[in-house]
Amino acid sequence: MIIYKIFRASEWADLRANGETAGAPIDVTDGYVHFSTAEQAAETAAKHFADEDDLMLLGVETDRLGDALRWEPSRGGQLFPHLYRALRLEDVAWAQPLPLSAGRHAFPAGLGISDP
Repeated sequence: MIIYKIFRASEWADLRANGETAGAPIDVTDGYVHFSTAEQAAETAAKHFADEDDLMLLGVETDRLGDALRWEPSRGGQLFPHLYRALRLEDVAWAQPLPLSAGRHAFPAGLGISDP
């Protein structure tokens, strides 16, 4: 299963330069790396990255994360994937730009991600 992480370009650059990251500032504060499923990603983008451009969408295969990945209740009681270790560059299956178009984030086609 693929889960998704939205990073600002600078956060993605840090991961590429260092090979691993504790995540975005909110991840560091919360003590785990926040991810979303395909069903949750658009709402996550709208809620936490509204009007932000220069974002990257990372696809991460859950099988690569082992026991450090936990599914925990969050927004509206939905289970969200949380990673309780550093995210490693080798965990990332792919990364693509997540542009802002007409005030909404334009997710790559074919991922099953739809507007909230």
